[in-house]
Amino acid sequence: MKFGGTSVGSAERIRGVVERVRERASLRPVVVVSALSGVTDLLIRGAGLALERKPGPEEIVLELKTRHREVATELTTAGDARLALFNHISAVLAELSALYVGVHNLGELSPRSLDAISAMGERLSHEIVAAAMNEQGLSARAVDARGVLVTDDSFGRALPLPDETEARVRQTLLPLVKEGQVPVLPGYIAATREGITTTLGRGGSDYSASVIGAALPAEAIQIWTDVDGMLTVDPRVVTTAKVLPEVSFAEAAELAYFGAKVLHPATIKPAVEKGIAVGILNTLNPEAPGTLITERTSQPEGGARAIAFKKGISVILIAQPRMLMAYGFVARVFEVFDRHRTPVDLIATSEVSISLTVDDAERLPAIEADLAPLGEVQVLRGMAIVSLVGQGFVRQAGLAARMFGALGDINVVMISFGASDVNLSFVVAQDKAESAVRRLHREFFEKGRA
Repeated sequence: MKFGGTSVGSAERIRGVVERVRERASLRPVVVVSALSGVTDLLIRGAGLALERKPGPEEIVLELKTRHREVATELTTAGDARLALFNHISAVLAELSALYVGVHNLGELSPRSLDAISAMGERLSHEIVAAAMNEQGLSARAVDARGVLVTDDSFGRALPLPDETEARVRQTLLPLVKEGQVPVLPGYIAATREGITTTLGRGGSDYSASVIGAALPAEAIQIWTDVDGMLTVDPRVVTTAKVLPEVSFAEAAELAYFGAKVLHPATIKPAVEKGIAVGILNTLNPEAPGTLITERTSQPEGGARAIAFKKGISVILIAQPRMLMAYGFVARVFEVFDRHRTPVDLIATSEVSISLTVDDAERLPAIEADLAPLGEVQVLRGMAIVSLVGQGFVRQAGLAARMFGALGDINVVMISFGASDVNLSFVVAQDKAESAVRRLHREFFEKGRA
């Protein structure tokens, strides 16, 4: 059971979490929690201020201390348990203060240092949640995920090492579960073999839960959030968005990768490999049935299921007439992206050119420079990917006609279709993305023809 930041955003919300866990106590739950809502952003802002040698980090530490102590006070009675919790909060925040001072003095914020700072929110929250469970009569044990989740040293977006993680999960967590205890772990954070703190990237608590669930292995993985499930579209863009009662693994992975906010893109992979169902549920509306993600669904093929979109995309166009009938050109292009560790989202090719998209602009200038010797390079910034997701698309006649007919006068810069049976994606200027999404939703979900 994974609970996100909004689910543990206050003492009242944490009581709700305790109740959800109590209801499933007979199923022997393992709990993963995010930082309290807004805390990770605050930690990163403090790091930026320390780097710029501006005032503010000390106030942020004090704000975090006050907030976490207040939540802890509401959830525990006076005594040894509360004192231990206060001591833990003070120790973690003293470590944070030291890190901020180091960043200030050195004038440097390395990815490794930023991971250590970003991890503080979860290190605080999971101890508070475990204490709240014990206060309410559940037998809970706070377990530091850095002793369980083993990753490489790709700081900022570390990759779990499955075999070593599985061994630690079974050594550390299974005995607690068999004893009837509820392990409570911080999501998002992990450590290298040497014990150096890493993070799995923003939204990585979902990934933590999936990796741990697959390693146990669990019967089910539940992602508890603040919406009723996966929706046909972002409800902030289309208020008539509908909850999807079931989604296939393939559909969920595409939706997550291309912008659906409910799920971290990598969450599905460990579950798929072990065939474990993933449920998306709402802590604020626990009676809602939510969305169940399984290998296959009962839905008929050929229909659109949902729309996702992702802004902040850059399109890279590489043209080289000499690549006509040549071999090795595409390999050389992708070697550049491999060297800069930058993933590519969409790809389209012709005889003499390649178009592709990336959402990580940090290394774009260096990539552009390395691509220049291979041909003429053009970069279009401020773009967005819009994806129509469903099943059996390649066998659905007229799907593209309906889609492009709905878009009308919105200019499409790039199209990717056929690489996946569940995804038809295209690129538009990001200021046109929401209009494109609304038009598609009307066509496929509001006319009764999807």
